[in-house]
Formats: sequence, C-alpha cells, structure tokens
Amino acid sequence: MHRRTFLGAAAGGLAAPLVMQHAALGADPIKIVGIHDASGGLDIYGKPMIACLDFAVEEINAAGGLLGRPLAVTNYDPQSNIQLYTQFATQAATKDKAAVVHAGITSASREAIRPVLKRYNTLYFYNTQYEGGVCDRNAFCTGSTPAQNVSRLVPHVMKKWGKKVYILAADYNYGQITSKWVTKFTRENGGEVVGLDFFPLDVTNFGPAIQKIQAAKPDIVMSVLVGGAHISFYRQWAAAGMKSRIPMASTTLGGGNESLVLSPEEGDGIICAFSYFQEVDTPANKAFLEKFKARLGANTPYLGGKLAMRSYVGVNLWAEGVRRAKSIDRMKVIEALESGVSFAGPPGLTTLDPKTHHTTVDVFIAEVKNKGFQVLETFPQSPPSDTQSVCDLQKEPNANKQVVVDIRT
Repeated sequence: MHRRTFLGAAAGGLAAPLVMQHAALGADPIKIVGIHDASGGLDIYGKPMIACLDFAVEEINAAGGLLGRPLAVTNYDPQSNIQLYTQFATQAATKDKAAVVHAGITSASREAIRPVLKRYNTLYFYNTQYEGGVCDRNAFCTGSTPAQNVSRLVPHVMKKWGKKVYILAADYNYGQITSKWVTKFTRENGGEVVGLDFFPLDVTNFGPAIQKIQAAKPDIVMSVLVGGAHISFYRQWAAAGMKSRIPMASTTLGGGNESLVLSPEEGDGIICAFSYFQEVDTPANKAFLEKFKARLGANTPYLGGKLAMRSYVGVNLWAEGVRRAKSIDRMKVIEALESGVSFAGPPGLTTLDPKTHHTTVDVFIAEVKNKGFQVLETFPQSPPSDTQSVCDLQKEPNANKQVVVDIRT
C-alpha cells in the first residue's frame, strides 16, 4: 500500500519548518484523501496526478491554508485493483473523515469509489477526462467529456484524412461509451465506422487487430486504448509499417505520457484533443511549469494532457468552494460550488456548472511531435453540453445515475 501524508509544505521548497507553518495556521488540519494508482497498470496516469494534487496542497498551505488551517493530504495506492478503490474510499470516509476525496482514474474505479462516498456523505472530486453522463450531487467531474473533446477531434481528423474510421477501444465503460461518441460524431460529419474492436486492459498482442484494420482499409484509426499494456499497439502498428499508410487519432494518448515512451517514429503525427497540454503557450501555464519544476527538480513528471492538470485544478476549485462557504461542511461546500466557482489556472479558465457538476473548459487539438505535443487549434470555453440535456441537479438533487449516449455501434 502506498500511503503518504503531506502537511503544509511551501510551493517553492521546504524553506520553513513544517511545525512552524502548522503553528501559524493552527493545529487542526483539514484532511484530504487522494486515491490514485502509484503502481499497477495505470501508474502511468496516477503518478503525475499525485504530484499535481500534492503541489496544489503545497501552494494553498504556503498561501495560508484554508480557514486558517493547514491542509493534510493522504495518498492511497489502489494498485489498479477495484477492491482496493472501494476499501480506501471507505477508509477515507470512516477512519480518515476526509473533508474531500480526489480519486479515481478509470471510470471503473470511479464507479467503485462514487457510491461509497455518497453513502458516507463524503464529498468526491473526479478529476479526469471521461466518457460523461454522471449525475450525482455529491460528485464533481472536473475533466472534459466527449461532447467537448471528441466533438472537436473527429471532424478535425475527418476533414484532414477522410471519412472511414476504425475504432480500437479499451473494454470497460470508458472505451465502450466513448466509442459510441466517436461513432456519433463520425456519422454526424458524413463518415462511416468500418470497424470496432475492444481490448481488456492487460492485452499486449495487437497482431490480429492490425490484420483486421489492414483488411478494412480505413482512412483513420481512432484509438480509445488505455493504460501501460496498450502502448504495445502503437509500437506494433509502426513495426508493421502501418503508421505511414493509415493516420491515427486518439482520445487518450498523452494522458499517461505515452508520447515520451514512444519513439518519434512510433508516435509522431498522432492527433489528440484534451483540455490541457503541457505545451499550451500562455503566461499562466509557463509560470506554473516554472514553479512546478523548481519544486520537484529531477522528479518533475511530464504533464502531457487531460489527467494530472485536472487534479491541480480540482483541488483549487474545491478550495474556492471552502472559502466561499467559510466551512468544510459538505453541503455548505456543495452549495458554494454550485454558485458558479471558477479557477483561472494553467489550462485557462475552468468553471463549474451548477446543474451538472461538470466544467466549462478550453479544449485544445494537438499533434504528437518529437515526444511532445504541438498545439494546432484551440476552442475556448467549451460547455459540458452532453450532460446538460440529461442532468439537472438543481431540479433533481437526489439523482444518482450515469446517462449513456444511445448510439448503436
């Protein structure tokens, strides 16, 4: 088990002894719990998320904490094991008595965590790009959804490359539901899905899938693959000589720093759409990266896209809710967050939507280039429109559901 408690470190370094900072802020810390994979098949996503969560806590404590109290964060490592997500969520609510839990990477992990925290009335932030549709007043989903990113990505690559799309997706709810969204936007833009394959997260042999793609002759391959094992696909695709023949886009590549792991020959040219890339060229992002690198030094992770930065944003959105509520009481914080809280950070302005508990964000389209990304296009302030039509927590505050787009694949 990975467990790490972090109290009151300054963002620019540990210049002041922690005990002195605690004395200045008060002896009773506000408890935060993070549940993210520091090991297992999803650690490529989890480690940068943990780093950004901790860094957000450091900055808040360096600025005086919240309500005159320091923040204390405990990070648990579920090791990509569904039972451990449930166990640690229960522990966060009952033993740690956390004011908020920032947790989960895959949608499967979210759906293991979310009902536990709802049952124990513990506030939950899910800081990940995901397939959309969650409608739960106790949960805030701060990442982008397919109506924000896939809706931009699909027409962009179809205009560039052609109308016939072949989808490869992870075989769990993120991959299954996102593939429906890819299908929806392909058809709406006059295209056709010529193939669709699903793969468990531990699959590493994609030879048969590559043969099927060769036979289908699509114009575009759309990857909705997830995790460390699925990186094998990109390598096998290039080794088969297919990379120069059929271009590729992805709803996921970059979230786990895959662009760093792949060689330029394997990765360059793949196009993605997220609510953040480390290469976003704004003063706010440059200032953040300078502080982040100064704090972590040689251990600074590349932030890629979609996941780690949302953890940083999620902590800051929650903190603004606490400031407005002048309390850590769950319902008071929820009501404060529903007043339209925003955070202007490295990805641009993020604003919580009161009806859906999702966010309005900037969306960026970028292309993998030499182990990083080159931003091609920006769509400012994209609303969470896929959820707005099916979720209104102001009218239905007791809702507890996930609505899935009705598209036959």
